[in-house]
Amino acid sequence: MKFNKIVFPVDFSARSRGAARYVEALARRFNPTIRMVHVLPPPHYEAMSIEVSGPALAEVLTAREEYAKKQLAGFLAEEMAGFDVQRTLLEGEPGTRLAEYAAAEQADLIAISTHGYGIFRRFLLGSVAAQILHDAKCPVLTGVHMENAPPLDKIEFRDILVALDFTPESVKVLRWAADFAQEMGARLVVAHVAPSLEGQAGESFDPKWREYFAASAKARLEEMLGEVGLKDTAIVIDFGDPAHQVCELAAAERADLIVIGRGHSTEGMLGRMRAKAYSIIRMAPCPVISV
Repeated sequence: MKFNKIVFPVDFSARSRGAARYVEALARRFNPTIRMVHVLPPPHYEAMSIEVSGPALAEVLTAREEYAKKQLAGFLAEEMAGFDVQRTLLEGEPGTRLAEYAAAEQADLIAISTHGYGIFRRFLLGSVAAQILHDAKCPVLTGVHMENAPPLDKIEFRDILVALDFTPESVKVLRWAADFAQEMGARLVVAHVAPSLEGQAGESFDPKWREYFAASAKARLEEMLGEVGLKDTAIVIDFGDPAHQVCELAAAERADLIVIGRGHSTEGMLGRMRAKAYSIIRMAPCPVISV
C-alpha cells in the first residue's frame, strides 16, 4: 500500500480545511507528494456576470487569475509546511479538469470535500465531487462532514468497514481495503447488505429466507477473504436498503472509514453500483474511500 501522490482539490472553504486534516494524516504515514489544486471556472462565467468586453474583460480575467494564485499560495501554508506540497492552478470545468489532472499525474488518491444542499443534503452531492467520482480512475476520499473534521492528532483509522456487493470489482475493493487496514494497523470488518425480500401483506414467503441468503453471502465473503489471504476477519450480513444499512453498520461498528467500490461504467450493474456509492457517501457518518 503506497500513496506516492495525493491530488487535493481546494476551494478555500471550511470544507477544504477539514479535508486537509485527513490529507495530513495520510501524509504523516505515507510521505507523499501533495498536489494542491484549484480550478478557475471557464471565463464565460465572468463575462456573463459583468458588462465589459475587450481589453476591460481581459484585465478582469487577469486580475481574477492573480487573485486565485495568491489565495492558492497562502492556503494552509502553515498547516502543511512540513509536507511536500506542490500547488497548481488550472482553468476549465472543475470536475472534468481535476479528473484529467489526477489521471495525467498518475495519482494514487484524490481527496476532496463535498456537500449537500440544505435540507437536501442526503439527496445531492456537490457537482464537482460527483463529477470526480464519476470520472476518476483512482480511489477517491470524500465525505459530507469534513468541515467538522477533528483535530489532526485525533484522526485515526483504527476501525474500517468495507462494504461489498459481489460485483466483478468486489475482490479488488476488498484487497485494497485489506492492504490499507494492514498498513494502518486497523481492524477490518467486511459487510454485505442484501435487499429485503419479505412479502407484502397477504403474500406468502419462506420465513427462513434470511437464513438461506445469509449463509450464501457468508460463504461468498469467506471465499473472497481467502483470495486476498485474510483470516479471522469479522463478517456482517444485513438486509434492507444497501446505502442506509451500510451507514447504520458503520455507525454501529464505530468505523473511522468506509471503503466501497463505485464502478467505472454507467451501464448495467456497475452503473447501479455507482448510484449506491453516491448514496453511501451522502449518508455516511465518517469519510468514505471509493475504489
